Amino acid sequence: MSGGGNNITISYPGNGWQMLWPSAFGAFQLDIVGFLAILGEGSVAVNAQVSALSDLFFLPRLMPAPQALLFPTRPVRLEPVTKAYVTAVQAGNVIDHIHHVASILLSKAEDMPEHMVRCVEIRKSDKAGRTSTSWSDRALKGQPSRAGQHSMAPVEIEPSVTAKAFGPLAWVTLNGLTLATTLFLLSMLFGDGMSMLATVVLSLLSTLIGVSNKWSLTLIKRRAGIVPPGDVVIRYPNGSFLVVKCAEDIARELFFAPEKINYMITSPAIHRLISLVGTLMLMFGVIALANARLELQFAWGGAYIIINAVHWIAAAVPQRMHWDFSCYVLAEQGIDGGNEQLGYTEALWKAIMITQSIDWCRAGAPAAPLTKVWDEWLVEAGKQSASVVEKSGSVVAPYWDEQPDSEKGHASTVLWSIPKEWDAKKAWNDILQRHRAAPTAAPANSS
Repeated sequence: MSGGGNNITISYPGNGWQMLWPSAFGAFQLDIVGFLAILGEGSVAVNAQVSALSDLFFLPRLMPAPQALLFPTRPVRLEPVTKAYVTAVQAGNVIDHIHHVASILLSKAEDMPEHMVRCVEIRKSDKAGRTSTSWSDRALKGQPSRAGQHSMAPVEIEPSVTAKAFGPLAWVTLNGLTLATTLFLLSMLFGDGMSMLATVVLSLLSTLIGVSNKWSLTLIKRRAGIVPPGDVVIRYPNGSFLVVKCAEDIARELFFAPEKINYMITSPAIHRLISLVGTLMLMFGVIALANARLELQFAWGGAYIIINAVHWIAAAVPQRMHWDFSCYVLAEQGIDGGNEQLGYTEALWKAIMITQSIDWCRAGAPAAPLTKVWDEWLVEAGKQSASVVEKSGSVVAPYWDEQPDSEKGHASTVLWSIPKEWDAKKAWNDILQRHRAAPTAAPANSS
């Protein structure tokens, strides 16, 4: 009911306060369907970088919240995702975080309970030494060509860490392509030019985003005839330790040399121009979608619901499912007596036992308090670690067991045997009691 000429409309409920429903198909209003195209930023941003490694990122397709990838500026390195102290046993280098690639490779270690100690050996697999790459490696995984990388001088080489060729993100991309193709054919079938225009514009927008954000991964690696050991100790905030047995070049790649992002579009100005064009395309696509026929707006709404659900699932699965780490072989080494310890002192002793060194305990952020008691205990622990022996055996419930099929059943697992005659906690208590019982020097009398 309208009152006078003030354009105010008063709406009353139906007869008997009954629920009102659309009485005909044409009574539905879906003008809001265009907003579905810009929802889902979180699930898209989570896997944005690993998605852009693969050439599948160029495919024209529907994707939710494309504005999440229209960055005004782009990151120049992968962000670290795990806080922990990483110490090189031999070199003494210390950083307070785990780099992005290493964090995903060793993501299972984040589930270790307090004061657990584990040891894993990392080495390069046979495929890591290839000097050529196949088409599938370059197109599906994002592995750059290695042609011309034979210099003996220090160079930046392309590692074999890539996106998975047929991981969850590949199927997400193909799902978007399939839905875009279906909507285009439906638009032709219904003779809806605005829906067809929306399909073309929003699909080509994903290709434009792919051109703007395509990148390749570069790690620093030293070429040398002899590669020294590069064992690393990772100390997590909950007092657990992960000892990584590896060569120095692997330690440099994974832990100490920051990953470098090499974008296909190197000019920041061109990137910003592409982002501007992409933003305008998104606006025009949403406007065209709002003017599509009602039947096709229903189809668009269903498509974006499916796309958002698929992207959410891809964001919820472990990050390691999106990366191909087949260039590395991980084999866990066991500890005689088990991995779980009663307290921090025992955990630190097990880490010292495996590394057979105490120098790393005082490098950077100390692994033990800077007191005379701890200094004396570390010296004693270092002496006891010299009597540790390696045995062969099997690891119960290993976190990592990723040897190639050709090596399984042939290579024995290393077990670190603990000296039974030395109790780390009891030794620390004895040292503390001895320091407490020691007489203190009387202060000199002042005249």
